[in-house]
Order: sequence, then C-alpha cells, then structure tokens
Amino acid sequence: MRNLAAELKLWLFGLVTAIQFLTRLPLPVRIEWTPAVLRRSLAFYPVVGMILGLLLTGSGWVLEKALPPLPAAALLLCLWIGLTGALHLDGLMDTADGLLSHRSRERMLEIMKDSRVGAMGVIVCVAVMVLKWSVMVPLLTGGALTGSWILLLVPVWSRTFMAAAVALWPYARSGGGLGGFFEGEKKPFALLGAGIALFLSAGAVAFFRQSGGTLPLKPSLHVLEGAGPVLWGIMLLMVTFALGGVLAVWMAKKLGGLTGDTYGALNELLEVLLLLAAAFVLHLT
Repeated sequence: MRNLAAELKLWLFGLVTAIQFLTRLPLPVRIEWTPAVLRRSLAFYPVVGMILGLLLTGSGWVLEKALPPLPAAALLLCLWIGLTGALHLDGLMDTADGLLSHRSRERMLEIMKDSRVGAMGVIVCVAVMVLKWSVMVPLLTGGALTGSWILLLVPVWSRTFMAAAVALWPYARSGGGLGGFFEGEKKPFALLGAGIALFLSAGAVAFFRQSGGTLPLKPSLHVLEGAGPVLWGIMLLMVTFALGGVLAVWMAKKLGGLTGDTYGALNELLEVLLLLAAAFVLHLT
C-alpha cells in the first residue's frame, strides 16, 4: 500500500508539474521537479492542452458574442499567448535565430542560448501570429461549435508531440540543461500521453456530434463525414506526427538533437500547421 501511495503521489505531482511547466495557471503548490516526476508529467501534456483548449473555447464563445470577428480573434490570440506566458514563443524565436543563421552547430546553439532576439526570431514570430489570427477569424465566424472543436484539439495534439519529441530525440546540449531533468526511460510516458490524446479527441468529437455539430467539410472531402470519433482521433494523430516528425528531424539534423527552445518551437509551429490543416479541410467563410 505504501508503494502504491508513493506511485500515485508521483503521478499526481506529474500532473501538477505539467500544468505549472506549460502554463501560467496559478497552482499554489510547490513540487520538486525530480526526473521521476518530470518523466510522468509527459503523459499529462495532452491534458494540459485540453485545459488550454477549454479556456480558449469558452473565451472564444464570449468574444464571438461581444465583438466583431477581427478584434475577437486578436484578443483570443492574446489570451492564448498569455496562458502560456509566451514560453513557447520565446523558444520559437530563439530557434529561428539559431537555425536560420546557417552557422555551425556549435554557433547555432550559442545563438539560441543568447537572451537577445534577432531579426529572424522577430520575423518568424510575427509570421506565426499572423497565420494563427488569419485562421481564427473564420473559425469564430463559422459557428461556435465548429470553432470550438478546432480550438479544443489543436493545443492537445501540439503538446502531445512535444512530449514525444522529448522522448524520441536526443538532447542537443551537453552538461545539463532541460534535457538533464528528464533522465531515464521516457518513451512509455510519451506513449501513454498519445493514448490519452487519442481518448480526449474521440470524446471531444463524440460530444461535438451529440451536441448537434456538423463539420462543414469541403465537397472533395465529404467521404470523411461518416468517420467515427476514434477514426478522427487516429487521423489527428497521424497528421500531427507526420508534420511534427518532419520538423523535428530537420531540427535534430541541424543541431544534433533537440533543446528546450526547439520543443517550444515545435509546439508553436504545429499549432499553426494544424490550424492551417483545419482551414484546408473545412469550408470556412
């Protein structure tokens, strides 16, 4: 019983750590971030994504009723950034400065460690924000149910792949850093996280349909209308890991692995790509 209680405590600490690590949501609990706790936190990254998705969905519904689509989408994007404390955007800018400098591996890692932001970091950040906003505008005007389905699941899958990236690729820096915190075997926890994301996605799709929602698919994709909730979850998993895998392989080839900055960059880029994929699949006006 004592061992079971200790294990349950580790899993609870993992959930709290995932929330504290990936968001700025106030949780007045102090937890020591041991490797055992951090490894277990990977399984809860999709849960954190669902929490963020629920907050974005509820806020989007309110903003849609109160404001025109353009400022509503802009404010929702600001909230999206604020909920994470711009943590992942910071990683995106550092990664862009390093990788797009086209220097040696060692020099790119040095640039990414510099707290100053360069021109490429600013350019990539602005491009990502504009792309997100441009898709969120039609999501808010296409009906509350349609927009909520997308806003709910995009953060889930971007963070699911972030956990997978931690587990599947080596850490690029030697001598400490974020990678040193996640010591030990991480793959089972990332795999569990993918299973949780699949379960959350299937549940969200089922609830969406029971609530009377219909996806306005483009005519060429009407064959997907009969897809069940689990199949939709599997398709989201496949699209996410295909897109994320290409990005992670490219980054790892340049740097000899991944870093904390690239984890954040992968999250931001995947959020954009998944939103664009939704815009491609759906008939948004």
